[in-house]
Amino acid sequence: MTALNPRNVRATFERAAQALPAERYILRLYVTGMTARSARAVKNLRAICDEYLEGRYELDVIDIYQQPVLTKGEQIIAAPTLIKKLPLPMRRIIGDMSNRERVLLGLDLVRSPDRVE
Repeated sequence: MTALNPRNVRATFERAAQALPAERYILRLYVTGMTARSARAVKNLRAICDEYLEGRYELDVIDIYQQPVLTKGEQIIAAPTLIKKLPLPMRRIIGDMSNRERVLLGLDLVRSPDRVE
């Protein structure tokens, strides 16, 4: 067994951190029927998720005309609306998801260039 020293403790910690599973995204896309705008939102969002979140997202597409009860408590004021439930913080994105940069920013997949940490 190797004795612990600051160097191998750090290496062990870094290996453990890399082995952690990536965060799982829980997304709900609210649409109004299969209009062209709704279909575009679904297509655009699936493309983004497949590219950036492959294997670690759950996307529910909810037609608010067919399942109005599922919108209760969600404060849907326009459609399409994407709600990122997890990981926190929860976010809302309204539109057809064609503004890729805005969607990536809303999903916290890229950082805002003017954001200081």
